[in-house]
Amino acid sequence: MKKPLVGALFAVLLLGAGTAPAAAATSHDAPAASTAKASASAAASVGRTASDAASSGLAAGHIRAQAIGFAGTVALSNCSGSVVRAPGSQPGDPALVLSNGHCMESGFPGPGEVVFNQRSTRSFTLLNASGSGVGTVRASKIAYGTMTDTDISVYQLTSTYAQIESRYGIKALELNTTHPVQGTAITVVSGYWKRTYSCNIDGFVYRLKEGEWTWKDSVRYTSACQTIGGTSGSPVIDNATGKVVAVNNTGNEDGQRCTDNNPCEVDESGQVTVREGINYAQETYGIVPCIGAGNVFDLSRAGCALPKP
Repeated sequence: MKKPLVGALFAVLLLGAGTAPAAAATSHDAPAASTAKASASAAASVGRTASDAASSGLAAGHIRAQAIGFAGTVALSNCSGSVVRAPGSQPGDPALVLSNGHCMESGFPGPGEVVFNQRSTRSFTLLNASGSGVGTVRASKIAYGTMTDTDISVYQLTSTYAQIESRYGIKALELNTTHPVQGTAITVVSGYWKRTYSCNIDGFVYRLKEGEWTWKDSVRYTSACQTIGGTSGSPVIDNATGKVVAVNNTGNEDGQRCTDNNPCEVDESGQVTVREGINYAQETYGIVPCIGAGNVFDLSRAGCALPKP
């Protein structure tokens, strides 16, 4: 997985780099085997904003797209995320935050496990367009979370969309309602690192297998999106529409086959392909049919195909 970061790693970065991300990392996160690689990659990037990247002449894959900023994204203690809304969400509805299932404070849910309406008081640092933290929003519960078929967590907040917009001037990002399209120009926006990655959707993976977990119909990026630990849960935004089409979650780090932090692609015939250095996301359009009136998750709604408890 594009891991949540361990507390020890954050301490090293804080001491060595001098500029910290918006929030500290927690301790329940990444497998130890991948910590060293995440540390090296993350230390090189810590504190770098999109404008820093542009001025230092980094490759286009690391520079913020002109129209895509950080407004509406959040930094978790160990991951990235975003305040999102369904097309039918109302201003007075409690707002939702989208991240990965493997970013939940309760730890990685096992295969077949679904977290539903579980109490949470988790806090999130809300960012503006330039990546500055403008305030803190807090969860009332994990409305939904799983690592089965997909890798998502959706938190319900104590604040409404109207309250967030009035207090901070930040609007939620809208979830797209249709399947993403191959070749689409996208931007992965990490609230944790205040860093973005621009590339295209290279294609879709019938089954993406990583360790114990298997995800369906995953998004594969072109090679320009070299996401790192801490980018887990970042919204994947369609550059043309500004809508969220997926949530960033993993990548093959070492060329291994189907192991933790080294997902493999499995096609309909069972053929396995390993793509070292390639990163992936989970589609989000399937979340929309499961959100009912008042932003309440209702897994019995027509069209809702998310795994059930």
